[in-house]
Amino acid sequence: MNTVHEFVHSILNDNPYFSAGAGLCGVGLGMALLRRCGQIASVVIRRNLTLTLEIASHDTSYQWVMHWLSRRARSCQGNRFQKGAGQHLSVITSVARTEAGRIKAAFDFIPSTGIHYIFHQGRILRVERVRSQQSLQGASVAPFESVTLTTLGFDTKIFTDILEESRQAAFLKDEGWTVIYKAFGAEWRQFGYPRPRRPLNSVVLGEGVAETITADIKEFINSSTWYSARGIPYRRGYLLYGPPGCGKSSFITALAGHLEYNICVLNLSEMGMSADRLDHLLTHAPLQSIILLEDIDAALPSREENVDMGQRYGRAYEGMSCLTMSGLLNALDGVASTDGRILFMTTNYFNRLDPALIRPGRVDFKTEIGLCTEDQLRRMFCRFYPHGTEVNGSPTSQHPLAATFAFTLGPDLVSAAQVQGFLLVHKDSPHSAMDALPQFKQECLAQRETLRSGV
Repeated sequence: MNTVHEFVHSILNDNPYFSAGAGLCGVGLGMALLRRCGQIASVVIRRNLTLTLEIASHDTSYQWVMHWLSRRARSCQGNRFQKGAGQHLSVITSVARTEAGRIKAAFDFIPSTGIHYIFHQGRILRVERVRSQQSLQGASVAPFESVTLTTLGFDTKIFTDILEESRQAAFLKDEGWTVIYKAFGAEWRQFGYPRPRRPLNSVVLGEGVAETITADIKEFINSSTWYSARGIPYRRGYLLYGPPGCGKSSFITALAGHLEYNICVLNLSEMGMSADRLDHLLTHAPLQSIILLEDIDAALPSREENVDMGQRYGRAYEGMSCLTMSGLLNALDGVASTDGRILFMTTNYFNRLDPALIRPGRVDFKTEIGLCTEDQLRRMFCRFYPHGTEVNGSPTSQHPLAATFAFTLGPDLVSAAQVQGFLLVHKDSPHSAMDALPQFKQECLAQRETLRSGV
């Protein structure tokens, strides 16, 4: 037995190949153990010593965080952010109109898809942005995205601070502007560039109309606790009706600016609009926004027209008609309807509306925005030709020609848009406007007679 042992020992000692192989085997085994230990240590650290926050693109805070990352790019000196974020960047282009009327653009860099590292509050922050091929919420226009923030530590306060800082920065970015959103697929997107907020007194309505609506909507905004305590759904619907060009849409735009709200324009007749998609859009509308349904009478056929068209064209019409009146009614005040919603509808033909659409609970406040009264004509003339010192955009005294202008035109003849168009032609001379006024009145009378005769 000893002889065999001595023989094997001599072979191993005397043969360099065996020695090298044993050494390599030992090194490989050691490397495998180190790798395995490293993996275990990485898992332990990731599970117990790191914090991770994932934000999906359909979440409201996603755009806030992306804007926050772009601000990080601007705040860093030189290329520190770009070097820290890696070589792959995306760009966010923001467009705005200056007071001089020029369009200016700003380009902000944010991390593109992949893994990046930045510094925040003295800590390393790992930023991973992922984009999948799957579309967002079934829409064919936007891929699903997410951004994941990871850092060492135990306290989630760093994420709370980032989200709050992002929220404040996003709202501050749009301060002084009115942002218009439109529905693209199943998501809201900013439409065009932000508009400067329009002063509320720049839209001249009938006496007391603007003040009544403004007071009502402010009371609603400040009454969430009152609604909740009484179990009343916290939402408010408004209907503005009247001839075209009388200031319905203009007033809503000015009101949104006065309330520091944005506007979400919803086109119900858009191809592909369905009850489910409408529910989703109403539920996920941007915060502090007014939802606007313009020309609601033309957006959808009434329930009787739906039945008649279905009988006439059969299944082909049923396939084309995605959103029905019933689907709209359920979205406005059904079980799945959201609280805190402010919705405005406009129409030129009040008598064409389905009574179920404008009943209380769906439309709580109805008011007519009609043709100009003499008081409106006086105030519009004074806004174009201020007389005396202006206070908050309104003249302190009435122009001497304002009463004559209003009396000559008379009430219920012209719309606010017609008056504005006429005065713009003579914006530099009130006397020129008065000289052309008789001809303008004759044209308006002839137009009214033409509409009445149906020619």
